[in-house]
Amino acid sequence: MITYEYPFNERIRTLLRLEDLLQRCAHFRDSDEPLHHHVALVALFETVEVAGRADLKVDLVQELERQRQILLSFRDNPDISEEALADALKEIEQAASGLLALTGRFGQHIRENDWLMSVRGRALIPGGACEFDLPSYHYWLNRDAPSRRQDLEGWVKPAKPIEEALAIVLRLLRSSGRAEQQVARGGSYQMTMSGSTAQMIRIRVARAEAAVPEISANKYALNIRFMLPETQSRPRPMERDLPFELTFCGL
Repeated sequence: MITYEYPFNERIRTLLRLEDLLQRCAHFRDSDEPLHHHVALVALFETVEVAGRADLKVDLVQELERQRQILLSFRDNPDISEEALADALKEIEQAASGLLALTGRFGQHIRENDWLMSVRGRALIPGGACEFDLPSYHYWLNRDAPSRRQDLEGWVKPAKPIEEALAIVLRLLRSSGRAEQQVARGGSYQMTMSGSTAQMIRIRVARAEAAVPEISANKYALNIRFMLPETQSRPRPMERDLPFELTFCGL
């Protein structure tokens, strides 16, 4: 199955973008290839850029506290495992403590590093990080892989509390809904939202199906139109019935 996620507000949109960037950074950081380390560093620059547009720390702390209070209400419930509840509470409390220990603006250590900022200024320009533009960066890319990886890990480390809190919040969001089987008649699906408080929907389509959802939604209505993916021309609407899985998620 292929999963498509559609956030209903800017807050969740930002969290999903940060998750994608942090995962990309981690994936390429673990490689030995210089070009992979370049991709990891650019992903880190983009993470700082996205996180700097929102009061991320406050939002995550508030959400973790809200979830902690919800979990505390389940204490002494015979249907809830006390051990699992204690583990979940401990994880949330540790993540919140890590966030509260952060000082200053997210990514400040990047902004205060003149060399990194010079690389960032050129790397975000198409083709701007060539060796003749940034000879010192070319030298860094030609250092041994363990040295480059150590540098990357040091630059990424201050983002670890954000990454851990983000993972908890998005895991809770994704697990909050119940998947339902639906059918898009003639490739289209519409439903009335009735003032739903959902913050995101998840659509899952069988991998064998050549179908890509185009989604529009507000608090009153949800519209999904499945398109035939095209790489050479504009996508065309699907005209046959398509089964898919739909989940409404909300914290």
